[in-house]
Amino acid sequence: MNPLLKVIQLYKNETQLLKKAMQNNREAQRVLYELHAPKMLSVCRYYISDLQHAEDVMLNGFVKVFAKLKDFKSEGSFEGWVRRIMIRDSISFLRQKKQQNFYTDEIEVYDEQTNDITIEMGVEEIQLLIDNLPEGYRIVFVMYVIEGYKHNEIAELLNITEGTSKSQLFKARQMLQQKIKELNKVSYGTN
Repeated sequence: MNPLLKVIQLYKNETQLLKKAMQNNREAQRVLYELHAPKMLSVCRYYISDLQHAEDVMLNGFVKVFAKLKDFKSEGSFEGWVRRIMIRDSISFLRQKKQQNFYTDEIEVYDEQTNDITIEMGVEEIQLLIDNLPEGYRIVFVMYVIEGYKHNEIAELLNITEGTSKSQLFKARQMLQQKIKELNKVSYGTN
């Protein structure tokens, strides 16, 4: 019998798995890691374009997760708690690398935009477009659009103003729309 099947049967309930992991049960920690690592790597990858650096941040994030596991109060989902750690570690990594550039010229139009652009794109193509955004644009875009943070939360986490957060998002959307229009022209042969 496959030994992994035993582990899955033993730990059907995440609460039970967390209790074992809190007691430094390495097998329970391994199972938690394997359950959440793929999603958490994606989270880190949104912020950090280099896959190897994103993996390093994710691994360091899991070290923190297991070190602080007793701080998890089960008031929300475990995945959400881990995700917040990964986001904060990704931002810290970027700060250490001094890669954040937030252009502070604020624009007066911050309202939600409607996207009239449609194109069939794969996940890899979308990720590449996001990766090619300037660092500040990308961080705010990911935090707002993908992670669902509000501008006041983004401003607090990144130590910027709400206006700068809104400006970064506005400019990121403009840049992405322009790139998608360019891709549309190339794919449909219109110039």
